[in-house]
Amino acid sequence: MALQPEVELTTDEQKVSYGFGLQFGDQLRRNQFEGMDLQAVMAGMQHWFNAQQALLSDAELNPSYQAVQDKQKAAAAELASKRSELARQFLEANAARDEVATTASGLQYEVLEAGPGGASPGPGDEVVVHYHGTFVDGTVFDSSVERGEPAEFGVNQVIPGWTEALQLMSVGDKWRIACPPALAYGEQGAGGTIPPNTALVFEVHLIAVKD
Repeated sequence: MALQPEVELTTDEQKVSYGFGLQFGDQLRRNQFEGMDLQAVMAGMQHWFNAQQALLSDAELNPSYQAVQDKQKAAAAELASKRSELARQFLEANAARDEVATTASGLQYEVLEAGPGGASPGPGDEVVVHYHGTFVDGTVFDSSVERGEPAEFGVNQVIPGWTEALQLMSVGDKWRIACPPALAYGEQGAGGTIPPNTALVFEVHLIAVKD
């Protein structure tokens, strides 16, 4: 299916102009909000580019900016509250399982496979692990297993839930850990991958502690 609207892109000037449009489009997507009117966006660009005039003054625009921001904040707060409740419900149900142990911090872990009783890493060690990370609904967000290559990192360079769990494990162990939001990425989340107030579940296989 051809992209719409159709446009002629023959000259260098047309191609560069199109490139500017792609940049503007990317910026709009990153700042989009519910109810955004693309026709109004295009009209504003044309009015100012062609005539350096606007149909609305700053005094008329600013209250609307504020109203949209308030709606976004309210929606984000509601979503964060729902995620917190989902995390609470999941962790409560998971903790009730006989196979699951809960530490004083709230970290939950289940031993899937016990290793031969090798060394346990300390906070300053680097480890080699395979892991499979999911949200509580089972959606995968990161997995060294799926990439087919183990990961290497410092024990104190990861989220608090991982730092705690790794020091409880021995080389060869494979655990499933459930990290409350406070032991994962907390109220901030992580970029566009991990939303705020999200509980995370990992299967972690501690392969080695590096010398």
